[in-house]
Amino acid sequence: MQKTVIITGAAGNLGAAVTQEFLSKDYQVLATVSNAKSINSVSAHVNLEVVAVNLINEEETSGFVQQAIAKYKTIDAALLLAGGFAAGNIENTSGTDLLKQYSLNFSTSYFVARPLFAHMMKNNSGRIVFIGSRPALEAKRGKDAMGYALSKSLLFRLAEFLNEEAKGKDVTCTVIAPGTIDTPENRRSMPDANFGTWVKPGQIAELLEIICSEKGLPLRETVLKVYGNG
Repeated sequence: MQKTVIITGAAGNLGAAVTQEFLSKDYQVLATVSNAKSINSVSAHVNLEVVAVNLINEEETSGFVQQAIAKYKTIDAALLLAGGFAAGNIENTSGTDLLKQYSLNFSTSYFVARPLFAHMMKNNSGRIVFIGSRPALEAKRGKDAMGYALSKSLLFRLAEFLNEEAKGKDVTCTVIAPGTIDTPENRRSMPDANFGTWVKPGQIAELLEIICSEKGLPLRETVLKVYGNG
């Protein structure tokens, strides 16, 4: 039976790879992008629907999730990839900067997860995957990306809380903590780095599909450090 998944941040490098991976495995994919102009940046497919959603707006996001449930009846999984990075230690991270990172990296996931978790608990089945970060787990990396690391760290706690609430049901939350992802933007910003040690978007996409597939059924309370050789 075909599964239906929501993928946020589908226009990004990781989002594009994840979307293509799930389509190649015959999932029905409901992908979100940040604005209408980005809809056409995602390659068309018979099993793909692309919707522009402002994930920072809770009412709009909740409405999107409820419409998805009404249309597809069951949402089997959600890959919450939307977010954004900002550098800066505590001296350079103002309250405004911090709140912006909170909105980009936590609110965009929380506002999707909240109504979806209720749906999955009702159905006694579902998978939610959050994208954490290595700086959120390692102080030596997080101290120079304060807002980003703090906002991403909340996703680990959120997953713990939801997994505790879902004990005894086939509903799980997983957090992927990538190292440096091999994207054109990262290559431009770090031209002297050894790109061969970075994790590829396709590698992460394959792991996400495993989590949502029958192979991932035994997984519980999972945190995966996907650092490559970095």
